[in-house]
Amino acid sequence: MTTFERARAEVGELVARFGPHRQSSADITHYPFWRMQYDGVWEIDRPELVSVTSSNNAHISDLIRYRISGGLTESDHAALRGDPRLAWQIALNLLDAHFPETIHDYILDSVGIGEPLVTLDDVVEIVVRRRPRDPAFRKSVLVAYGNRCAVCATSLSMVGNAIALEAAHIRWHASGGPDEIPNGLALCVLHHKLFDLGAFTLLLDLNVFVSSMVEGHGVKNALGRHHRKSLLALPDSSEEMPSPEYLRWHQREVFRSPDEILSGS
Repeated sequence: MTTFERARAEVGELVARFGPHRQSSADITHYPFWRMQYDGVWEIDRPELVSVTSSNNAHISDLIRYRISGGLTESDHAALRGDPRLAWQIALNLLDAHFPETIHDYILDSVGIGEPLVTLDDVVEIVVRRRPRDPAFRKSVLVAYGNRCAVCATSLSMVGNAIALEAAHIRWHASGGPDEIPNGLALCVLHHKLFDLGAFTLLLDLNVFVSSMVEGHGVKNALGRHHRKSLLALPDSSEEMPSPEYLRWHQREVFRSPDEILSGS
């Protein structure tokens, strides 16, 4: 069992780093703590002391005042202790359902989850249920962008094959984004990860917009020099250009500083 205050501190940091930014001003850290009891995997200590809202969410003040605790049910806790690899499988399924693969390792590192130790005599098959992806998506997006990174125009190849160049989904595949060129961008490995982390986004005029939250050595060369500049590679066909619908989704759900776009910073 863990107290709400402890869970709030840990979950709050993760929400700030990976949560939807349209809710960045609201404290939603109590949602998982309270709502998981309805999934049958979590128990709340003395829930009768906690008053709830019209939408059946707990009042944070009561969770703090009564030092309410929560934890996994006894059966689920026993199952995880009996097979630690089960937690790895659950983590992978959650990641695949809600985040792009480019930042899976980043999130796992943030919560201290590493790959389970598996011996040759103890092979574990991790079954991840995924929405089918179109295998032609990468090739069609890269061809549309002339095998160049849309942001920096990097174009490397080996034996005639593009390398360090990927097809990024503007609206994440995990969030219902389709495998079609208007929802794709050809990006080098660096800019793909930065795009999925919300370090930059694209305005509707297809200019790059960099978050002021990005700091550190090399930021000017990696991103700063592209701020408010046009993409260096785009499809020739207007039908293959990035869709405003998907760009708005990325600005709203992924970009780290959505308010800066509105203020024109």
